[in-house]
Amino acid sequence: MPQMAKVELYAAIRRDHRAGMKMRELERKHNVSWRTVRKAVDSVWPEPRKKLPPRRTALDPYKPVIDEMLRVDLDAPRKQRHTITRIFHRLIEEHCADVSYQMVRRYVADRKPEILAASGKAPAEAFVPQTHLPGHEAEVDFGDVTVRLAGELVTCYLFSVRLSYSGKAVHRPVDRTTGVSCVLAW
Repeated sequence: MPQMAKVELYAAIRRDHRAGMKMRELERKHNVSWRTVRKAVDSVWPEPRKKLPPRRTALDPYKPVIDEMLRVDLDAPRKQRHTITRIFHRLIEEHCADVSYQMVRRYVADRKPEILAASGKAPAEAFVPQTHLPGHEAEVDFGDVTVRLAGELVTCYLFSVRLSYSGKAVHRPVDRTTGVSCVLAW
């Protein structure tokens, strides 16, 4: 039997269960344990995968050293702060670290904003949600568009409005010469 995704397996088990198959028959047919059959019958979605604990890296023993370098840089003049390359070279020269440049670069890129935010020198990440009340805001644009009207190309004005609350948009083309709506051409 070909391997199927867990969601598809759950759907197949539920479908067969509704058709009247017994639990043991479902186990044999789908080649799963009674626990899997029970979970599929009880819930539409499988349980999310458990996150594995982060693996240890060669950089782990040197993370406090890097953090200290970044904390010292908070008070240093701009031109005297550590670059990622300098941090990498200091780790190799002073601590005989066997780490890659990319590993140090990734760690510093993640850790530097955290240290700045913790010291109060930079704001923590902020998110300002946009809220639009019904009928209060809209975006409007007016421009030219070329349409095929009665077999010939005609340049029309195009009026576009988008309502911010619902996101709905309305477009109305109008013939330049006659002022008649070109809606039938669209």
